[in-house]
Amino acid sequence: MTKPNPPRLHKPFYRNGPEHRDGADVSFQDIVKIFGFRTVKIGKWVTPHEQQLAANLFFDALCDLMEILAVPEAVISLNLSLSLAFGTGGQKSSSAHYDPQSKTLALAKNAGGGALAHEWFHAFDNYIASRMFEQTNTLSFASALWLDDNQQIPHPLNNYLSHCFRTLFLTDDGQEPHPYVLRSATADKSLGMYYYAQPQELAARGFEAVLQEQPRKNAFLVQGTKQSMEAKIGIYPDPEHRIGLTNAFFGYFHLLGKALDNAN
Repeated sequence: MTKPNPPRLHKPFYRNGPEHRDGADVSFQDIVKIFGFRTVKIGKWVTPHEQQLAANLFFDALCDLMEILAVPEAVISLNLSLSLAFGTGGQKSSSAHYDPQSKTLALAKNAGGGALAHEWFHAFDNYIASRMFEQTNTLSFASALWLDDNQQIPHPLNNYLSHCFRTLFLTDDGQEPHPYVLRSATADKSLGMYYYAQPQELAARGFEAVLQEQPRKNAFLVQGTKQSMEAKIGIYPDPEHRIGLTNAFFGYFHLLGKALDNAN
């Protein structure tokens, strides 16, 4: 009789970055303290062993994200405003979810690995909206406001983030929707829904595609932008588009990190 496959959480997630924990275990409370997350909630069906596995995976992935973007810890927790949930707080049939109402990033226990970067960018997109645009609400995403030509708050960082969105959504001449947008809209039409072409989804997939291009790999942070079924139907940026997005996103986060360093 063959043994059943262990749940995904119990299998190794590939990463090639430096040691962040020196082989030691960390707790979710350590993560809250180091990065400044507002709260963390663990599901009642998460065993102590699974909680330990997840805490180590989260810690390594968040450290990798921080170092890849070259930003301080407070950017990862969105200035102490973001909450984490593991094994609870998600949505039915969804492996990961960001809730703008409660400002909570939630990963499912066994299916959330690889979606952290995508959901983190949703959180960032929501957080930065009120700092980039004049009129916003709790549910606003900067990417969607940008596409709707909302009034932007004058600031060099906002100008650069606007450049990111322009690279993401428009052709080089700025006159037409980018083929990435059109492919996503076609996928939605074939499935009879409006999801992949939502501005915030286009932005989050663009960001995670950029991260997966980096030499530092972490499969708990991001995976699936190249070989997944979604990648094969064209709802991720193509290789040429990724180059432009890499320059845009890393240019923005480099400036953000530098500005925060100078402010301290």
